[in-house]
Amino acid sequence: MRIAVDVMGGDHAPDAILQGALDAVDLLQDGGHVGVLIGDAEIIREGLEEAGLHNNEHYEVEPTTEVIGMAETPTQALRQKRDSSLVRLGELGRTKAGDKYCPVIISAGNTGATVATAQMHMRRLPGVHRPGIAIVLPTFHGPVVVCDVGANPEPRASHLHQYAHMASVYAETVIGIADPTCGVMNIGGEEEKGTPLVREANAMCREDSALNYVGYIEGRDLFNGKANVVMTEGFTGNVVLKLAEGLSKGIFETIAREAFEIDPELAMRFEPVVKRIYAKHDYHEFGGAPLLGANGVCMICHGSSEARTIKNAIRNAITYAELHVNEAIVRRLHEAGNHRGEAAA
Repeated sequence: MRIAVDVMGGDHAPDAILQGALDAVDLLQDGGHVGVLIGDAEIIREGLEEAGLHNNEHYEVEPTTEVIGMAETPTQALRQKRDSSLVRLGELGRTKAGDKYCPVIISAGNTGATVATAQMHMRRLPGVHRPGIAIVLPTFHGPVVVCDVGANPEPRASHLHQYAHMASVYAETVIGIADPTCGVMNIGGEEEKGTPLVREANAMCREDSALNYVGYIEGRDLFNGKANVVMTEGFTGNVVLKLAEGLSKGIFETIAREAFEIDPELAMRFEPVVKRIYAKHDYHEFGGAPLLGANGVCMICHGSSEARTIKNAIRNAITYAELHVNEAIVRRLHEAGNHRGEAAA
C-alpha cells in the first residue's frame, strides 16, 4: 500500500513532518508499504540521506514547488497553486492515478484545503452525502468519537444522520466499542431546544432503528459516558476539540505546578503518573483524524503536529485500511437505507 504524506503542511513543516515519516520506516517495512513524500525534493532527499534511507525501497519522493499556507482560502489556493503539495496529495489519492495511486493520504496542513482536495480527487464513498472529520476524545468513561470537527460547518440534518452511522462504524471497527450509543450535540436535553438543524437531525436519528440513539448530548455529557458517538456540525465540533485540548493541557500543567510548590520531592515521584495519564489525553498520541466518507483513507493531522504525531498518523491510517472501515461504512449506509443520494436527502 502506498501512503502519501504532505511534507510541507503544518506549523512545524517540513522538518517535523519529514522526521515523522522517516521514523515510521519500521511500519512501512513490516507491512510492505511505500511512503510517498510530497514536497521540496531537495529537503526531502537531504533528510532521507541523513537518516540513511536514501536507497530504501519503502520511500519515494514526489517533488512539488509550491506550498499552501495555513491561512489561505482553501478553494482559491487549490486553484492557483497547482504544483502545491496539497494538490499533488489529492491527485495521488485519486484511483485513476495508476501506478502512483495512494489509497492513503496524510496532511497536517490547511484543514479546509485538505478536505477540499480529498473531496475533489478521492471523491466520496457510495451513498455518502458529505464527509466528516472524526476525532477520538479520551474521557474517564472511555473514548468518545465526535464527528464532525471541521469539514462541514453548515451541514444538513441528513449529514448529521449519516455521521451517526459512519462514526458508529468507526467506533465499532477501530476502537472496539460494541453497539455504540450515539447522540446529537445540543444546548439542552429537552426535545424543543436547539436549532432547526439539531431538532431535525434528532428526529431522523430517533426514527432510525439501526442506530443506538440516546438523544441530545450537552457539552458536559461528552465526559460522563452518556454516549460513545456524538454528532455535531463542523463549527461547534472544532470549538469542542480545541477547548478539550486546551483544558486537558491546562489541567495537567496546573497539577504539576501545584504539586511541585507543595512538595517538590513528592512531585518528582508523582511525575510518572501524571505523564502516563497525560499521554492518554495527548492528541499527538492519536495521530490524525480520519475524514469519514472519503473514498480512500484521508488522515487530517493537527496543525501543530510533531514528528511522533505523523508517525502515529501513519500507524493509524494503516490500521484503518487493514480493518476495511470504508467497506463497512458503505455496507452500513446501504443496510440503513441511506444510499439515496444528496437530492433525496
